[in-house]
Amino acid sequence: MFTFFNLSLQLNGFPMKEAIAKLEKIDAISEIDFEDYVSLKKKEIVTYHLKNNVSYREFVGESSFVNWDALPIMTKKAFQKPLSERLSGSFTPKMVYVNKTSGSSGDPFIFAKDKFCHALTWANIIFRFGWFDIDFNSSFQARFYGIPLDFMGNKKERIKDLLSNRYRFTIFDLSDIVLEKVLLKFQHKKFDYINGYTSSIVLFAKFLQKKNIVLTAVCPTLKCCIVTSEMLFDDDKILMEKQFGVPVINEYGASELDLIAFQNPNDEWQVNSETLFVEILDEANNVMPNGKEGRIVITSLYNIAHPFIRYDIGDVGILDEKSTFKKPILKKLIGRTNDIAILPSGKKSPGLTFYYVTKSIIEDDGNVKEFVIKQTKIDTFDIEYVSEIALTSAQIQKIEKAITTYLESGLTFSFLRKEKLERSKSGKLKQFISLVN
Repeated sequence: MFTFFNLSLQLNGFPMKEAIAKLEKIDAISEIDFEDYVSLKKKEIVTYHLKNNVSYREFVGESSFVNWDALPIMTKKAFQKPLSERLSGSFTPKMVYVNKTSGSSGDPFIFAKDKFCHALTWANIIFRFGWFDIDFNSSFQARFYGIPLDFMGNKKERIKDLLSNRYRFTIFDLSDIVLEKVLLKFQHKKFDYINGYTSSIVLFAKFLQKKNIVLTAVCPTLKCCIVTSEMLFDDDKILMEKQFGVPVINEYGASELDLIAFQNPNDEWQVNSETLFVEILDEANNVMPNGKEGRIVITSLYNIAHPFIRYDIGDVGILDEKSTFKKPILKKLIGRTNDIAILPSGKKSPGLTFYYVTKSIIEDDGNVKEFVIKQTKIDTFDIEYVSEIALTSAQIQKIEKAITTYLESGLTFSFLRKEKLERSKSGKLKQFISLVN
């Protein structure tokens, strides 16, 4: 259906009709021919940027495409120069879609997409949300996202929310008093789905659990909940599905690229193979076989305004052994490459290991609402948490013992109870932070 939402994008210069038609054409390519499609698009996008993008040609050090595996890996640090110097051909900042990353990896930057590429992104999102009977032109969204706090930025987002048929909840304060007001909105508005940051929606689920309320009992129009931008843990997903009464769908994306993976109706984390090419590489940039862990490196196959070719997004993950060229499956997203804890013994451990171990203990009684772990020195960690009552010495000893078992002994922990945790300007909550690396 081509109605208001699609029309608003079309009127803003994004060719949605053409993008939807292109996506349908890609989707119709058979499994047997899909590898050839990907190979052709890889060669086309590299050849285009080598010919039309001075910055990328200098980065590669070649003027023509020879060997895919020999292409250098791009990182966010490669983009720390003015956007005008990074655009291809005759593109100017006024001719393209321009936005900026959140900087969660420590290297924020401004990026661009040509308008057809950005339209393809939206066509892809619309297609995947449709798996769960969500129509951007008619479905009403309960939105748990951050919002600019300055007057003009705030009003701009509110207008976009109105035009996009969504109601935004402020996530910078999620105390019980505020969550009571959120619940009241669900009682009076016919929301079709929830969409937003994982940690904020988990807090709402815990609030409902405490009140012994299933959300569909007060909002029977609700169909699903889609979480994004932060890690989704299995026990949190189980909790949310129980308290909301609807499926919880996991989304993985990057603003500079597209949807990267989206949970399909078969509960598989299906990778976007239509507009992206996803590789899993080791530290030496060798391609890892499916089932093996490595760095997630992504190529945008349709962005001719700005090259994202073999771009290291900063995440670590595993592709499922059953993946195919047309239907890659993300088996596991492990975390960010910069979320690594370096321990006194020299051992390196994903920061989320601390989080997993602590989480299994700290939330047993439902007292702790949320927490983060900060590595302040090589052997010292702060655990900041929000709870109704302070952790007992027995709970603290249990956590320290578990971490010693799973990691190593000799580590020092400080437990700091807070009224609320510090979030980024966008409202995201980072579960593990290293101040050592």
